[in-house]
Amino acid sequence: MSIHSNGPAQAPGFTRRDALRMALTGSAVLGAAAIFPAHAAPAAAPLKGNLKHSVARWTFPQQSVAQLCQTVKDLGFSAIDLVGPEDWPTLKAHGVYCSMCNGAEISLEKGFADRQFHDELVARYTRQIDLVADAGYRNLICFSGNRNGRDPLQGMADAEAGLKRILGHAEKRGVVLVMELLNSKVDHSDYLCDHSAWGVALCQRLGSAHFGLLYDIYHMQIMEGDIIATIGRHHAYFKHYHTAGVPGRHEIGDQQELHYPAICRAIRDTGFDGYLAQEFMPAAPDPVGSLREAIRLCDV
Repeated sequence: MSIHSNGPAQAPGFTRRDALRMALTGSAVLGAAAIFPAHAAPAAAPLKGNLKHSVARWTFPQQSVAQLCQTVKDLGFSAIDLVGPEDWPTLKAHGVYCSMCNGAEISLEKGFADRQFHDELVARYTRQIDLVADAGYRNLICFSGNRNGRDPLQGMADAEAGLKRILGHAEKRGVVLVMELLNSKVDHSDYLCDHSAWGVALCQRLGSAHFGLLYDIYHMQIMEGDIIATIGRHHAYFKHYHTAGVPGRHEIGDQQELHYPAICRAIRDTGFDGYLAQEFMPAAPDPVGSLREAIRLCDV
């Protein structure tokens, strides 16, 4: 979706949108690329292959897309999350897969739960579904948007109505629409799809293998906890996973409250064949080292 600043730690509530605004100031981010050259990461030991790994593009603004492609390959995997069509040629040139496509959304706040945005969303997603399919990709992110005072059940009915207008096209083109679960306590105030139960109920109403949820472990730990049990109950609806440490959304090691090796074993044991993407904001001086350690922890 966006990228975060190249400073160390960020204040609570720092979001993808904040990151994009900071990154778009321009020269500071571009100049920082020299700090993290394309071949900064040493070759890693082969991964176990039980889970497919990825990393969110927006969490590495210090590197160009081409540099990040080289970094992930040096670390032993070959996928990047949240990349739009303008950067797909670069990924393809490096043999890196776009594990979650974006670019069709209006914003996180203006989503399918509000009928006033349906016509624009249908037009945008219809075009983007074709682009994703033509590029050989599969997952396309979408959002509920904010409540804006509406009853959650009414918002679900409205989301169902809007998504049904594009779901047939997604099915025909082999694209999966993936709605992200986000917390509304810290980062995304008023966001509607903020509990797994709401998202699962929407999946059940739509009844399509081409719609599912992005289960963001960081966000759902903040909203409801019970991560491993929830994965066990509802994994059939979870098409994709994101990680980050709680609290703070930084590294996923022992300085935060989640035990990611156990969580990843639970995901593995469901037979999950999608992608697990790192979406933490590196706070340590060596972001590539932080990513290397995160992959080690999650490679179960």
